[in-house]
Amino acid sequence: MQFAQRLQPLQSNVFADMDKAKALAISAGKELIDLSLGSSDLPTEAHVIEAIAQSLYDQSTHGYLLFNGTREFRQAAANWYQQKFGIKVDPETEVLPLIGSQEGTAHLPLAILNPGDYALLLDPGYPSHAGGVYLASGQIYPMPLRAENDFLPVFSDIPASVVAQSRMMVLSYPHNPTSAIAPLSFFKEAVAFCQQHHIVLVHDFPYVDLVFDNTGERENNLTNSQSLVPSILQADPDKSISIEFFTLSKSYNMGGFRIGFAVGNAQLIQALRQVKAAVDFNQYRGILNGAIAALTGCQTGVQAAVDKYRERRDAFITALHRIGWYVPTPKATMYIWAKLPSPWSQNSIEFCTELVKQTGVAASPGAGFGKSGEGYVRFALVHEPPILETAVARIAAFL
Repeated sequence: MQFAQRLQPLQSNVFADMDKAKALAISAGKELIDLSLGSSDLPTEAHVIEAIAQSLYDQSTHGYLLFNGTREFRQAAANWYQQKFGIKVDPETEVLPLIGSQEGTAHLPLAILNPGDYALLLDPGYPSHAGGVYLASGQIYPMPLRAENDFLPVFSDIPASVVAQSRMMVLSYPHNPTSAIAPLSFFKEAVAFCQQHHIVLVHDFPYVDLVFDNTGERENNLTNSQSLVPSILQADPDKSISIEFFTLSKSYNMGGFRIGFAVGNAQLIQALRQVKAAVDFNQYRGILNGAIAALTGCQTGVQAAVDKYRERRDAFITALHRIGWYVPTPKATMYIWAKLPSPWSQNSIEFCTELVKQTGVAASPGAGFGKSGEGYVRFALVHEPPILETAVARIAAFL
């Protein structure tokens, strides 16, 4: 049987490869401590669950849900965004519900790229960003992220011939996997570059709330509802070229509910809506009701999640330092991005495969996120401190 060539680059990914390695470790009798996936282990807030539960008894929620039926959710998302970033958005033309931000990053290239067009992607970066480009038969130009540049790309390093063929750039800060954050000045530079070269600017923003305010930002007249990190639309307030993707998976521990949304340029929203209309309808209305409750209800659960990840970060970093593995303390996300020690410094896949095989501790190899990720490993902080400390003890024995 013959399949389309666009499937070739999608044969494997970091999560699928590690899933096989984890299964082998379990079958060999190892007690698994899975730090390879950024899937929150924290509970969804009770008022969100209650909104979904009540919807189940409402027969009007049981049918197909078309765009017009998502108005209340779009209004809630627009209000949430305006409160957080101070920029007004039109819920009718500048907001679109999504099945998580991954749907947006995977489907948008179909609306922007013609075969052979370039997309400028972060390297390392989240795998689905590349997957969407491959499905659209586009080409990828990886923008290397290096520690000496604070894991920010250098736009002047992109060859002019590539820029001339580029139609979209994808950024994502706070960044998965490096945990880096980007200042507003960097976003303004990105906007100016993309405006100059007529490139669509995409910002994937799942970790908008998972930021650790250790430097006193809360004292600078910020309320608990305001963001410690900038939105791309604060650098492009006219929404001239930009679109931003949000998800409720991280801030509200709703990964399994598959709910997110896009905010941005009305033409880009409309183009993505056209692609989405050809693929699916929308989620069950009850899921949107739960998302509305999350966005409009008490936000103390968001801060509690941030505090929990900060506690886990500190415990894991302290334990690593105790065994002589010195890594920087991340300012955001739910990850530790650790440079591998010798003799594993250039073989992250072998390191992770052997680590889970011998100890049951699963991590994600940096090479799985792109060529520039080689030499690193990503740990997800999805267990309580005692389990994280046990994981580090096993790592110490392995090393």
